[in-house]
Amino acid sequence: MDKKIMVWAALTAVALLVTGCTAEARTPAPGVSESTPSAPVATGDKATGEPEAEAEAYRRWGLKPLADPPAPPAVKPVVRAPGGPVPVISDIPTTEKIVFITIDDGAEKDPEFVRMMKDLKIPVTMFLTDSAIRGDYAYFARLAAQGHGIANHTLTHPNLRTLSRDAQRREICGQQTKLKKEYGTTPRLFRPPYGNWNEDTRAAAGSCGVEAIVLWRESMQIKNMQYQRGDGKLHPGDIILAHFRGPSELKGRTMTETTATMLRRIQEQGFTVARLEDYV
Repeated sequence: MDKKIMVWAALTAVALLVTGCTAEARTPAPGVSESTPSAPVATGDKATGEPEAEAEAYRRWGLKPLADPPAPPAVKPVVRAPGGPVPVISDIPTTEKIVFITIDDGAEKDPEFVRMMKDLKIPVTMFLTDSAIRGDYAYFARLAAQGHGIANHTLTHPNLRTLSRDAQRREICGQQTKLKKEYGTTPRLFRPPYGNWNEDTRAAAGSCGVEAIVLWRESMQIKNMQYQRGDGKLHPGDIILAHFRGPSELKGRTMTETTATMLRRIQEQGFTVARLEDYV
């Protein structure tokens, strides 16, 4: 009997020793939760190298990243008063060093431009003419899916000042209907072809639900911008006009090359690009 008791005591001691070691191994260090995993690999924002990824995306197009635009204003500085006339604007009232890029017509459908906009994440507003885009509505749907604005530039691109109010209304309202059908929303902004408009244009646009007629201060040419003001420089809130054009209209240059040049001119003057729809 004494021998059995001694064996039992020895086995109990061994079991206690093993249990104690296991418990000690599970005891967390002071200040560390038992459920806390090892330090994770950093993810998101600067920790994952997003600035480097952005810089690389810009380098693909021969550019440096533009500064982030300021947060949009709580109240839009351009608003159509209920029942009032449609505002006609060439710039946005602001003191921020921002400009707005608008691109007209839709004749050129360069797939590289879609890739460029995806890489750069710079907002643009597209003023589309149905006669120019009807052969490939899907091209502009890809740009709209990136968040770029869809706006109205008439059905057939006429000089509106040569048309009656009813004819102007058919051009503007007809394109409102087309764009809503293709892209899901009715445009709020309208640009008259060639920048030509009159009071019949304003009345017709208002009857079609347009909230602003958008003109411009600068237009992008092949290698430089054309300025309306005599000082030849950008001003806060300026609206820039560009076009969906290709090598046949740009003396061999592509749309991505002229867009890159435009962005360099903007950056050289200390400006960045904001989203027009956030201000009007």
